[in-house]
Amino acid sequence: MATACIPQVTFPGEGFAKPVVARFDTPHASSDGGAILLKSVDTHLGLTKRLAGGLVDDRQPGKIRHQIVELLRHRVFGVACGYADCNDAARLADDAIHKLLVDRDPIAGPALASQPTLSRFENAVGRQELLMMGHALADTVIGHHRRRLKGRARRITIDLDPTDDPTHGQQEFTFFNGHYDTWCYLPVVATVTFDDEADQYAVAAILRPGNAPAGLGARGLLRRLIRRLRAAFRGATIRVRLDGGFATPEMFTFLEAQAVEYVIAMARNARLEKRARRLMGKARMRSKATGHTEHLYGETQYAAKSWKRKRRVIIKAEFVRHQGRDTKNNPRFVVTNLPYAPRTVYEQIYCQRGDVENRLKELHHGLEMDRTSCSRFLANQFRVLLTLAAYVLFQELQRRMSGTPGANAQVTTLRERLIKLAVWVERSVRRIVLHLPTAFPWRSTWRHIARAVGAIS
Repeated sequence: MATACIPQVTFPGEGFAKPVVARFDTPHASSDGGAILLKSVDTHLGLTKRLAGGLVDDRQPGKIRHQIVELLRHRVFGVACGYADCNDAARLADDAIHKLLVDRDPIAGPALASQPTLSRFENAVGRQELLMMGHALADTVIGHHRRRLKGRARRITIDLDPTDDPTHGQQEFTFFNGHYDTWCYLPVVATVTFDDEADQYAVAAILRPGNAPAGLGARGLLRRLIRRLRAAFRGATIRVRLDGGFATPEMFTFLEAQAVEYVIAMARNARLEKRARRLMGKARMRSKATGHTEHLYGETQYAAKSWKRKRRVIIKAEFVRHQGRDTKNNPRFVVTNLPYAPRTVYEQIYCQRGDVENRLKELHHGLEMDRTSCSRFLANQFRVLLTLAAYVLFQELQRRMSGTPGANAQVTTLRERLIKLAVWVERSVRRIVLHLPTAFPWRSTWRHIARAVGAIS
């Protein structure tokens, strides 16, 4: 019987006391040992189970080797571990940890799904199923925080933020967008913040065509979120913060009909700049006296021609002065129904939405939400939801890190420190043992988080 060739490489003696041989000869091992933390979080939230519950399986029962929930977990945990594309599936098929993540025997269990199987899975999802998945994800996140806060929250803030998703092929509904100067999709991500907490929790995401107006789908998404939040947190005030692309008369009318607070940026125009002229003059004089950038706040009652009535507009009159650059006027405008002082509305309420940019960076750079390379638009929406599900798991993992080094770490750091952990898997009749490195530098933090997500010492 022929002996299987063991892949190996040898580093010669230069730089080492002896030649160093590296062999790929350890079965039942993985480089993603820390992903068991994400599995524990998912078990606690019930996220992937609920997402899979909205999917219809039309396959012939006698020919099914991979259940819907297994395929979904394969993709969600794969994205979380840094394998954003179905092409990575072949490299994970026999990974002991990834088998464990989908509830298969890590040693004797059958191989995971292949790339063609996962691609068929992604392309089989229909519009109604995607809607049900979106509902399930939002309900899971909101329900979890309702239990965490015991249903008590004074104020819940919803932020919507659009972002560009550059495309490089012939995907459905990819169009050239002049603002971003590229062919792209325009997904919008929704987050919620409870009271004065710093964290913004991802709760929804919809993929939109590259030429979509900023407000496309926003009112429907907000309507669903507002209804769910009011049902979960009775008596809580709902506040909505949006950037200037959403400042349409339809949006203002909708938010007022929903009886929510709102703070929405508005693009400058000649009429608003005229209203800000006197305040800009004062800011310019102050800047000339101090030699620094200066800004002042004011307000006005304003109605665009398309508005049915006047609304309160906060004015930030800023005169920008930087050494070596030309000075310039930089007026900013925010439409609101809040009664607070202009400075309070702008600095303490509106500017806080800037942290949403960090959530988008994590989704783009940490989890590759823009890996929307399927030819079908609905398949790409499915990928966006899978990515958001992985992010929900990371956000809960991060929340459980409170009081540890790296409590504010982003996804890439969390993956590097906690997930990418060498492991050898051993199984007996009674239990599965994960053998981890004794020299692991984040061992105490890892154990702390493991206990926080349900492990016992």
